[in-house]
Amino acid sequence: MFSKRKALLAIDQGTTSSRAVVFSPEGEVICVAQREFEQIYPQPGWVEHDPDVIWATVRATAREALAAAEKAGWRADAIGITNQRETTLVWDRATGEAIHNAIVWQDRRTANTCASLRDAGHAERVSERTGLVLDPYFSATKIAWILDHVDGARARAEAGELAFGTVDSWLIWKLTGGVHHVTDATNASRTALFDISANRWDPDLLDLFDVPAALLPEVRDCAGDFGTAGKAVLGRELPICGVAGDQQSAAIGQVCLEPGEMKSTYGTGAFLLINTGDRPVRSKNKLLATIAYRIAGETTYALEGSVLSAGATIQWLRDGLGLIAKASEIEALADSADPDSGVYLVPAFTGLGAPYWDADARGALVGLTRGSGRAEIARAALDSSVHQTCDLLEAMAADGVEARSLRVDGGMARNNAFLQRLADLTGIETVRPASVEATAWGAAFLAGLGCGLFASLEDGRKVWNADRSFAPGGDADRRDADRKGWHEAVARARS
Repeated sequence: MFSKRKALLAIDQGTTSSRAVVFSPEGEVICVAQREFEQIYPQPGWVEHDPDVIWATVRATAREALAAAEKAGWRADAIGITNQRETTLVWDRATGEAIHNAIVWQDRRTANTCASLRDAGHAERVSERTGLVLDPYFSATKIAWILDHVDGARARAEAGELAFGTVDSWLIWKLTGGVHHVTDATNASRTALFDISANRWDPDLLDLFDVPAALLPEVRDCAGDFGTAGKAVLGRELPICGVAGDQQSAAIGQVCLEPGEMKSTYGTGAFLLINTGDRPVRSKNKLLATIAYRIAGETTYALEGSVLSAGATIQWLRDGLGLIAKASEIEALADSADPDSGVYLVPAFTGLGAPYWDADARGALVGLTRGSGRAEIARAALDSSVHQTCDLLEAMAADGVEARSLRVDGGMARNNAFLQRLADLTGIETVRPASVEATAWGAAFLAGLGCGLFASLEDGRKVWNADRSFAPGGDADRRDADRKGWHEAVARARS
C-alpha cells in the first residue's frame, strides 16, 4: 500500500486574510489556501473583525490545504497555529459564540483609558512587569471595554461564564470543540496582563485593568499539546502541537535563535524583532520587551519595535485611492518616481506605533507640488516602511542593541527595489530567505517540534537558506536629507 509522506499544516490567521500552508519537514511549501475577509471600521480609529468569519475562513482554508496535500501524496501529522497578536475576543463558554466583534490590534478606542492610567502613574509598573508600554494596541484595555459595553458581560465574566482569548485561543477552542481554553507564552506576553519574568498572569495587573481572572486561558509552551482538532471540523483528527504569535513565529522561521539575530516582517504592519537571550531588555526608547518563545519551560526574550501600517499602506493605495490595481504594481510605479521629489507619506491611519506610541496621530502626505503624481506617492508609501524601520533600528541602537544584518520576510519582501532602499537607508545588509513564508513555517516547525518530528529549535538552521542579500549603498548626504525630511513629516502628523 502506498504510504503518504509526512507533512505539517500551518494555520496563519492574519489581519486581512486567513491562510493554510502545508509544508514538508524540509520547509518546502506543498500547497497554500487563502481567503481575504472584510475589515470593519465602526468609527475613525476603530477596527473590528467578525469572529465567525475568522473561524469560517480558517476552517475552509485548512480543509482545502489538507485535501490538496493528500491529493499530492502528503499527509499532515500536526497543526501549528500563528496569529495576529493582541486582537481580542470574548465568548460564551456554553455556546462558543463571541459576545462582540473581535477588537483588532490596530484599534485605538481605548486611548483615553490608557492616557488616564499613564496620568495616574501606572506606566512604569506595566512596563516593568510586561515589557510593554501603556497603549491601546495591547489586549487588556480591549477586554475591559468589551465587558463594560456588552450588557451583563462583566457579571457573567466574574461568574466564569465567559472566556477571553487572542485569536490563537479562539481557534483552538473552535478546533477542539470547546475542550481546550489555552494560549502560548508569546501571545500571553502581548496582553499587558502577563508578567514576562515570572511567566504568569499578574494579579495586580488584572486589578489595574479590571479584568476577571476567570476569563483567562491556561498558558503553555510554544511546542507541545494544545489539544486535537476534531474529525467533524477538519475531516480527520489532527493534533495541535505548536502555537506562537505571528512575529515570534516569523523569528523562529528565520532561525533568530541566538542573541543579536534579527528579523523584520512586512505584512499588514511591520515588526522588527531581535533575540536578546534569557533576559528581557528594558527599553528606554519605547521599544517592547517580549517573549520570543518558551520551549520545555525555558524562556527566550526579544526586543521588538512595532509599526502599525506597512502592507496596509499599499492596500490603501489600491483600495482607498485606486492608484494601483494590485499590490505587485507598486514596484515599477515607485521606480519611475523622481527620487528628489521630497514627498513623504506618514501612514498614521490608526496612530503611530514604536518608537512614538502616539494613538492620536493621523496620516499625512506632505511635500506635494504640481510635479507630484502617482509615482511619487507610490514611492513615498514604500519609503514610509523603510523610514519606520530606520526609526526602530535607531531606537534599538540607543538601547545598546546593535544589528549586524536584517533578515526580512512577508509580502513586501518580494519587492527588490524596496529591499535595496531598506539596505541603503538602514546602512545594514538586508537578507531575504529562499522562502518568504517565514511566519507560517515558524508555526509548522513548532508543530514538528511538538510532535517529535524535530529534536530541537536548532534543526531549523538545516532548512533555512538565503535567496538574496542586499548590500547598503547610496549617498550619505542624500540619506541624511531623506531622514530629516521624514522626521519633519512625522512631526506634522503627530497629535
